[in-house]
Amino acid sequence: MNKLSLTPVSPPGQQTTPLSGPVKTPGSGFGRILEDSVGAVNKQIETASSLSEGIMAGKQSNIHETMIAVEKASLSFHMLTRVQGKVIDAYKEIMRMQL
Repeated sequence: MNKLSLTPVSPPGQQTTPLSGPVKTPGSGFGRILEDSVGAVNKQIETASSLSEGIMAGKQSNIHETMIAVEKASLSFHMLTRVQGKVIDAYKEIMRMQL
């Protein structure tokens, strides 16, 4: 009989070797995506905060731009907390699984 060699299939952006499986490339994965999302939300909150401080100090007069930035930051933060809750629920569900 002939021996068949199988090479694992990996998602785009990951290299595979026949013996070791997928090799992760730097900057990929769920953790990195989550870290980038938290950074983006934090940047939006900082922008909204600086615009609000500018309105209160009288340095800026465009209240519409400020309110839009504040609302974007609020929606982003609420979405991030929803994702956090879903991730925690998924983790708890995995921990309840019996092997």
